[in-house]
Amino acid sequence: MLSSVRRILLVLATIVIAISMPLASLRTHSPRGSAATTTRLPALMLWAWERPVDLRQLGPDAGVAFLAQTITVSPDAFVPSPRRQPLLVNPGTPLIAVTRIDAPGQVPSSARRIDEMARAIAMTSSLPGTLAIQIDFDATRSQREMYRRLLFAVRAALPHGMPLSMTALASWCTDDDWLDDLPIDEAVPMLFRMGPAEGSMRSVFARRPHAPACRGVVGTSLDEAPPQGVANRTYVFNPEPWTEAAIGAARRRVTP
Repeated sequence: MLSSVRRILLVLATIVIAISMPLASLRTHSPRGSAATTTRLPALMLWAWERPVDLRQLGPDAGVAFLAQTITVSPDAFVPSPRRQPLLVNPGTPLIAVTRIDAPGQVPSSARRIDEMARAIAMTSSLPGTLAIQIDFDATRSQREMYRRLLFAVRAALPHGMPLSMTALASWCTDDDWLDDLPIDEAVPMLFRMGPAEGSMRSVFARRPHAPACRGVVGTSLDEAPPQGVANRTYVFNPEPWTEAAIGAARRRVTP
């Protein structure tokens, strides 16, 4: 399994082009994980999902969180699928390699399988220009224990000083405390596509989210109203291709 993952990384390295390694000073991490350790990352991060993306017009004051791979899991196996579309950025653009986890049913329970998944995720930290990695997994309540074990395993497999980020359903930041002891540097509350709970969640986040890992960071989408409140870092999703106008709209969502 790991040999196939290494082959996938070679494919990824040819897809992510026109980039170079950024300054090592941007890499910071405390042993247990803390939101404060990612404060040197840019205030604006653009999500680049599975489509051809050209962000060479982006300045060094903003970064790109790009989908590096999707991992589909079942009780007995996981299948990593690499990004297949090109990503073009300028040398020095801060990058975060994102792994999306799809789990339509039950998830692995064996420590060996979870450790293999963790190593597959941690390997994306070696992609050129990557400052941090992020995991995107809408885990159900029954999948949380596996996800928790996976996050600890990923943390152990990452190089020292590599920040670990995760996306978070808005309710994770307000309704319970399961994020509080995770070895992460930040949890990005996804304040879009929230369904019937949108109004109440926006009201809560206009004040302050409960979970410490969610404070100071927010995820938003260009086709929905921006969230209210103060954020140190804003991740912006665009359902349409990134253009100069879209980048300008994303910049306007950053808290002054």
